[in-house]
Amino acid sequence: MNTFAMIGSRDGSPLLQEFAAGLQREMESNGYQLDEEVPPEIQLVLNFVDAASPRHFRRSGKGIFVVTVAEGKPHTDSILHTAYPVLIRSLGNLMIYLSIGNGEPETYFLTLEQGCYSVKESFGTEGYFREVFERLQPLATSQLVIDNHFFPDLPETLWEGDGITRDIHRSGKKLDEMNLLPAPFPIQELLPPKDYRHIQRLYGIGGLSYGNLSARREENQFWMSARGVNKGNLHQIGRDILLIKGFDDSTPAMEISIPPHIEPKRASVDAIEHWMIYTEHPEVGAIIHIHAWMDGVTSTEINYPCGTVQLAEAVADQIRKAEDPSRAVVGLKNHGLTITGRDLDDIFERIDGRILPQVPMS
Repeated sequence: MNTFAMIGSRDGSPLLQEFAAGLQREMESNGYQLDEEVPPEIQLVLNFVDAASPRHFRRSGKGIFVVTVAEGKPHTDSILHTAYPVLIRSLGNLMIYLSIGNGEPETYFLTLEQGCYSVKESFGTEGYFREVFERLQPLATSQLVIDNHFFPDLPETLWEGDGITRDIHRSGKKLDEMNLLPAPFPIQELLPPKDYRHIQRLYGIGGLSYGNLSARREENQFWMSARGVNKGNLHQIGRDILLIKGFDDSTPAMEISIPPHIEPKRASVDAIEHWMIYTEHPEVGAIIHIHAWMDGVTSTEINYPCGTVQLAEAVADQIRKAEDPSRAVVGLKNHGLTITGRDLDDIFERIDGRILPQVPMS
C-alpha cells in the first residue's frame, strides 16, 4: 500500500482546505492510504505552509518525497520568482502553488530545476484533482540516485587529467560563453547554513551553475563535471572533474575514482543518466546536458526529478529510439536537453545556432 501524509495548518485557508480534501479523495481512490502518524517509512508528505513564513518538514530519510503546498498572492509578474523561494525554504522536492486571482484560483507546479507549469483543469472539479494526481504520482514514486562511493585508486598518471579532461575544460568554457550555464537562484542566501547543507544531502541541489558535461575515457568509464562547481572553469581532478567508474545498484550509488590526496566533490545528480547511456551505447563518446531547448526535438513525457532512475530510463529510452543514438538530442520535459555525440566537438558543431534559451513548460 502506498502511503502519504498531510501536515501543516490549513485552518485559516478555505482554499487549502478544499484542495487538501479533494486531493485526499483522489489519492485514496487510486490506492493511496493517508497515515496520520507520519512514520519514518512514509513515501509522500504534503506540507501545507504559509508562503510568508514557510515551515519545513525534516525528513528522516532520502526516500521521502515532500511536496510543499502554499496559497499565493492575487497577482505576480513571475510565479517562479515569487514561489521558488518558498519551495526552497520549505525544503520541498516539489511545490504546488495556488495563486489567487480575480476569478478562480490558478494552480502551478514548481520543480527544483526551476520548472514552472500550470494545471489546465478548473480548480475544484473532478478533472482538476485527477490532473493534479496524475502529475504528482510519478514524481513522488521516483527513486533518487545521489549517493556516492569514493575510491582513492585513480592512477597517478591521471591526477592532472588527460586530453579528455582538457576537452571538458574547454567545452565548459564554451558553454559559459554561450550563456548556457544559467546560475540557479541563490539558494545559500535563502537558507541558513544548516538547512542548506541538509537540502544538498537530500537531493543534491546547489552550486554555481546548472548543466553538466561528460566524455568517455574507456569502456563505460567517463569523466564528468562534478556537482556544485562552476562548469565554466573546470580544472582540478577529483573536485571539478570526476572519473565515474561504476554504479552500485544495491545502494544505489555512483562509484568514483579519485586521487588519494583529494577531498572530493560529489558527482552530478545526472551521473546515473550518463552511466546508462554510455553503458548501452559504446558509440557515444560525449554527453552534454543544458537547461535550454531546440525546435523539433523528441521529449520525455514526464518531468521526473533530476537524479532519479526514472528520468535516466526515460532519457535512455528516447536515445534508444533515435535514428543514430550516438548523435541524439532528447528533450527533458519542463527541464532541458540531453545531447549525445561522438565527442564534445561533434555536439557543439550540431547545436551551433539552434539553441533556444527558454525551455517550454507544459
